[in-house]
Amino acid sequence: MQGIPMEYHLECTQCGNRYKSSYRYQLCKSCSSLLEVVYPHASKKPNRGNSFWDYEKMLPKSNYTHYELGGTKLIEAHDTENIMLKLEIENPTRSFKDRGSVVEIAKAIEYDYDRVVCASTGNMAYSIAYYAKLAGIDSKIFISNNANRDKVADIRSTHDADITRVNGDFTKAQKSAEAYARRNKVFLTGDYCYRKEGQKTVAYEIIYMLPNTTHIIVPVGNATLFTAIFKALKEMQALRKIKRLPKLIAVQSDSTAPLALAFKNKTRVKYIRPTTKADAIAVGYPTFGDKALDALRQTKGTCITITDKAMKEEQKRFLDEYGLVAELAGVAGIAAARKLRLNKTDKAVIIVTGGNV
Repeated sequence: MQGIPMEYHLECTQCGNRYKSSYRYQLCKSCSSLLEVVYPHASKKPNRGNSFWDYEKMLPKSNYTHYELGGTKLIEAHDTENIMLKLEIENPTRSFKDRGSVVEIAKAIEYDYDRVVCASTGNMAYSIAYYAKLAGIDSKIFISNNANRDKVADIRSTHDADITRVNGDFTKAQKSAEAYARRNKVFLTGDYCYRKEGQKTVAYEIIYMLPNTTHIIVPVGNATLFTAIFKALKEMQALRKIKRLPKLIAVQSDSTAPLALAFKNKTRVKYIRPTTKADAIAVGYPTFGDKALDALRQTKGTCITITDKAMKEEQKRFLDEYGLVAELAGVAGIAAARKLRLNKTDKAVIIVTGGNV
């Protein structure tokens, strides 16, 4: 059963400015910082469901088109009884990005935009271009020259996206997308507040399927999914669905680990030039990095770094054991779990984030 989405306002995470839900942008007009969706009343308790839209009442109010997505399988890992795998590769564009894209595209239509723009390392471009095409609006994508060329070709040919390659990494592509949105008055999509709201539904699905979850293991690029999960956990705690927050475990490549370094050194997140081959987490400066540090502290979680070699080995093992294709970042959490010391009573969930190879 679906519900009526919630009324809300937006607040700037830096200067504190407040905006009504009719505000048509995802960055603060005063300081260009990130906005947060804030619900003035207590969250509505959702019914347990098997679809993304069963948690619609936890989303910001909009006129949503109910595409089939979410409700992805939660299966037992083959080699241990206390680890479960959340298969986000079952979404229409084979990654968790679809959860955020349907919210962003709905808001773009609500605000009468006929074109959206985003920066991406690959999977978000797939997703935004796919849902924009379904909605009958155009998409402009800024993507790093280092991005997987097969992904880029597929996005352009299958979803009719207008793609600009950027001579730089994701951080530069993101700045280009934001500048393009300002110049051309198109709707900025990507790792911002509305995407975060859609992506938090994965946590609702996990907890409603497995209430005794003790750890949630998440590959981290921009940390949008990571902080979205934390937001959902706090909402469920307020609803008394959970008493204790599961520990959040962030996973990064050891060659591109800005969040892990900041957590270890107890500093703010600093830029690192990305060199990992796991393109979905090849982000030198996570957009929600500082928020992710707060989530790690509050859940008593940790960061685990793994090698690209370990991800490649896990990718092959995943195909052999499950008959499923996942990208390097998609299996990063499984590789990381091998370094995590779990008790027999623990129940960990690993998010298999994407399968575009």
